[in-house]
Amino acid sequence: MPEEKVWSLVELLRTTIAFFAEKKIDEPRLSAELLLGHVLGLQRLQLYLDHERPLTLKELEAFRAACRERMQGRPVQYIAGEAFFYGYRFFVDERVLIPRPETELVLEHAMERLATSGLASADTPSILDVGTGSGCIAITLALRLPGARVTAADVSADALEAARRNAEAHGVSERITFVEADVLSASFADAVGGPFDLLISNPPYIPEAEWTTLQTEVKQYEPRLALVAPKGFEYYESIAAAAPVLLRKGGVLCFELHADGAEGVKNLLGTGFGDIEVMQDYNKLDRVLSCIAE
Repeated sequence: MPEEKVWSLVELLRTTIAFFAEKKIDEPRLSAELLLGHVLGLQRLQLYLDHERPLTLKELEAFRAACRERMQGRPVQYIAGEAFFYGYRFFVDERVLIPRPETELVLEHAMERLATSGLASADTPSILDVGTGSGCIAITLALRLPGARVTAADVSADALEAARRNAEAHGVSERITFVEADVLSASFADAVGGPFDLLISNPPYIPEAEWTTLQTEVKQYEPRLALVAPKGFEYYESIAAAAPVLLRKGGVLCFELHADGAEGVKNLLGTGFGDIEVMQDYNKLDRVLSCIAE
């Protein structure tokens, strides 16, 4: 029986990238680098700094198993059990959405609006994150605003378990209160308390009618509960209705938007909000809406 070829890191990466590209795998280079880094416990840069390092047979088998999962459509982040958001590493699995770069824009915009809000408590804000999922928004806000007290709410007990794990890993669990609550319920405001200086949310906003148009790996692996609303606006409507109670005067409401949802969300806000701003993402699509409670 012939001996298994000894692969160096650079050889294996080059071959895998070409194979993924041929098979039309999204982001073939990134996929190959993240999977190999996961198997070896190395950052992507380290793969190239130590590019001549040979792999053991055990490492090679583990990498091939991870590649097979990727070929079946499972997202790299779920295979590796981690994703990066705003430069921080977060544990993720199929119970939570994979953080997107667009959501980093929501976070940045919310912090900017909070800083310029004029609130006396802007340096030590009380924050509510609705639909926290992995906790990436709530935890990053706690890390970036050391004086903040954060409440992270989600209807999914499984998601909250992942979020708590991430909060503990980043050393901010003592400043975050996790609440299992449904924003569509009339009792939501009582469950989460308040008032808050910032209410931020990346709610489910994919209409049922669009579900079939999503990428296969999204439909197969990411939690539908965190993505879909019957018509796309139900969660915005509930949050906007509760916001006058949840936010103190001058507080900031900040949403991630469906790409064509800005006008619809504006129409839900009523007369209790002013200074509405809409921010576009990298593709020039409306992605963030914020306003001030009056």
